[in-house]
Amino acid sequence: MSSTASIPTEKHPAFGRRGMVITNHPLASAAGAEMLAAGGNAIDAAVAALFALTVVEPMMVGILGGGMAHIRLADGTHTVIDGQSTAPLATGPTVYTPDPDAMPGTMDTIGRRNAVGPTAVATPGNLMGWLQALERHGTFSRADVMEPAVRHASRGFRVTRYLHECVSDCAADLRLDPEIARHYLPDGAPIAPGARLVTGDYAETLRAIAREGAGLLYGGALGRRYADHTAKAGGYLTQADLDAVRTVTRAPVRGTYRGHEIIGPPPPSSGPLHIIQMLNILEGYDIGALGFGSADTVHLLAEALKIAFADRAAATADPAFVKVPVERLLSKDYAAARRSRIGMARAQAWSAEVAPEGSAYTTHVTVADGMGNVVASTQTINSLFGARYMVPGTGMIPNNYMFVFDPRPDRASSVQPGKRVTSSMSPVIVLRDGKPAYALGLPGGLRIFPSVMQALSNLIDHGMTVQQAVEAPRVWTQGHALEIEGGIGDAVFADLLARGHDAVRVGNVAGGMSAIRFHPDGMLEGAACWRADGTPIGIGGGLARPGVRFRPEARR
Repeated sequence: MSSTASIPTEKHPAFGRRGMVITNHPLASAAGAEMLAAGGNAIDAAVAALFALTVVEPMMVGILGGGMAHIRLADGTHTVIDGQSTAPLATGPTVYTPDPDAMPGTMDTIGRRNAVGPTAVATPGNLMGWLQALERHGTFSRADVMEPAVRHASRGFRVTRYLHECVSDCAADLRLDPEIARHYLPDGAPIAPGARLVTGDYAETLRAIAREGAGLLYGGALGRRYADHTAKAGGYLTQADLDAVRTVTRAPVRGTYRGHEIIGPPPPSSGPLHIIQMLNILEGYDIGALGFGSADTVHLLAEALKIAFADRAAATADPAFVKVPVERLLSKDYAAARRSRIGMARAQAWSAEVAPEGSAYTTHVTVADGMGNVVASTQTINSLFGARYMVPGTGMIPNNYMFVFDPRPDRASSVQPGKRVTSSMSPVIVLRDGKPAYALGLPGGLRIFPSVMQALSNLIDHGMTVQQAVEAPRVWTQGHALEIEGGIGDAVFADLLARGHDAVRVGNVAGGMSAIRFHPDGMLEGAACWRADGTPIGIGGGLARPGVRFRPEARR
């Protein structure tokens, strides 16, 4: 599969000069587009889309989650608002017991206490992060940007097949909580595609937040209600945790690849750091000449992935607790040293060569406006439906972000009170000659940053269209099985097995990617892939030319 002409696509891109909004649900994309059409900017649109996603894509994101927003303002400055979740103060390195029968690379614990229910909940930062982004860089009020979400929660919306299938996948856990079950398992069965889902309690919660702001959760009545319920249910989160929540504004990490500048959030997000590391390794090969989907290209992708994951496990975590060797991981020399040991004939195991100095279900929005503002934001409650229960009377679904921490002590990502989650989030903006060329991201836990890296290679090395780049087959490994999507041929699959890769076929690697291509003439091209309900909406047209008058009466 060396020719990009052979990369089929299921969806079609959208175009617009005045703005582009891409999310993994059409109603959330419409919410963001509504803000742009009303004269708002990309930040208004992104926040509106995120609130709408908490209603129409509730299995992926909520106000009780965490995430990263990467914002490029019209003046060219980049900023990252880190609203990641933190471990409650009552937790610690030995709060969970690792499951001795767990699969390699997983964080499973005895009794699934870090995965399901109140003991799995980390302190949420989403709501504060979203509203701070709006206050600092938006132009509309809370009520304005939250109105579409309130509307869809109170009036209801049609359930998609994707939402139905996600409910089906975790129905056994959802049945354990009567509150969440009454919404998503009516009459005991997963809510059907096409059914109208109304979440009235959540609409009231959103209205209250629109009136009172983030303080309603962080120190206010809503937070007290949440903390009281968690305490009664045996969880670790307390009012003190909510009172202590703060976002962190961070400078992004930057790297280069074949004349493009790659920019994204720094640790505790591991994604862009290791994307740049892997691209530095691949830069020593003519990936374009090797061809997309060839055995040599997939082999090199797999080896680069294994190197990155070995280093990630050893040294990437919350920089307030672990001194992450950022400069070394970004170094072209370090990449060259790692690359020199890659053999083309055989797969190999890799160990870390860095050390500390001293999810899989998420959502993503990509937004640009006609004024030069760009937002790439990845947000989550971690697993499908987070901790898989609902706070009674609020419509809120808590995260299960404690599942991301390593349940074993003395690791870079071990549980420590107040420690931020180490994520794979990769809301990336790419520049060419100092100007935006691409903005992209996706959900998918540990598969996020490898998928972004592959999309960038698709665009830069293989010359794919943005639609092809987000839909093209992906591969993934962290050192164990090599997952390969359909579209990679049987001959290549057999070749990889012969080289020693533990190759396995999978239906999909990670979730629905969204990407914007910035054309030199100012046109915005937006694309979403087949792995979710992703929908790009472009804004064209514009207001009337100055001085135009409507004069239907004939002059005499």
